[in-house]
Amino acid sequence: MSSRGTGSDMKIAPKRSLRVGVIGAGVMGTNHARVLAGLPDTSLVGVVDPLPAHRSRAADLTNCRTFTGLDELIAEGVDAVSIAAPTHLHHELALACIEKKIHVLVEKPIASTVEEGREIVAAAQASDVTLMIGHVERFNPAVAAIKHAIAGEDILSIGITRVGPFPPRMSNVGVVIDLAVHDIDLIRWFTESDIVEVQPQLSSAVAEREDIALLQFRTANGVLAHINTNWLTPFKARNVTVATRGKYVMGDLLTRQVTECFGFKPDGSYSMRHLPVGHDEPLRAELIAFLHAVRTGGVPAVTGDEGVASLEIATRCLESSPKPAAAPTSRKGPRRVVG
Repeated sequence: MSSRGTGSDMKIAPKRSLRVGVIGAGVMGTNHARVLAGLPDTSLVGVVDPLPAHRSRAADLTNCRTFTGLDELIAEGVDAVSIAAPTHLHHELALACIEKKIHVLVEKPIASTVEEGREIVAAAQASDVTLMIGHVERFNPAVAAIKHAIAGEDILSIGITRVGPFPPRMSNVGVVIDLAVHDIDLIRWFTESDIVEVQPQLSSAVAEREDIALLQFRTANGVLAHINTNWLTPFKARNVTVATRGKYVMGDLLTRQVTECFGFKPDGSYSMRHLPVGHDEPLRAELIAFLHAVRTGGVPAVTGDEGVASLEIATRCLESSPKPAAAPTSRKGPRRVVG
């Protein structure tokens, strides 16, 4: 089911410059504004954020106008917006834009709850508005190389590690929604199958919400997958491995190195090669894909339904695991590090 209606009245004339805006000027929203300001045939109308410091940063970086509220941006006239505000605001903001027939890219996760996500999808379909979800990792050139390498293969298992230090920004979610939802989406995308079994193990070591998550899955087509994620590792690591009947693919999403092992022999020998990987900035590729869907009326690269499906699995992980123990008020000695 597409996250866009079948009508053509919302199609944008290909040669007309698109008027776009950004809602939220935190780290991610400011990056959205930076990229949009540099895209051809695109006019960045402005950035919305209630915080003066955020507006000042966005204005300095992009030389664009800033607004304290959404109504001010809408009054200037926009064809499309990127919503990079805190997750609990996604539902309200997306519905307000859709009501005005404004095409919407919503940063992951689509909403705070599955129900809110479904309401956004339904509203976009009813209004024939393009809705795309910002699962930017799909646009990482290393991820694209892995996807290409396993195309047509009989996938057996997928392992993903996404770890790092506690984020400096304040967050009202734990690692499952903040980090693992990226990889839940990748598992569904790699396998082209729904996740049907979830076995989560969560812990709160130093944070109020879960900061360690070991998640195991089985897809409808029989692939076993696991995600290891935490906020306790002092450095960032983003690694993917995919085992198929014919090859073993390893990818580092930070260094963008992808290696393929193949030609397995009975004596245990095999061949290895590095795969070509592009150099595109993932966020730029994502925003270009979104605006292309707006212009053409085509199905967006990450539909609203896909965003809801990934959020639903993440929610199941949180609901089906015993509640993590509360974080201790103090810790003596060096912090324990896990990888």
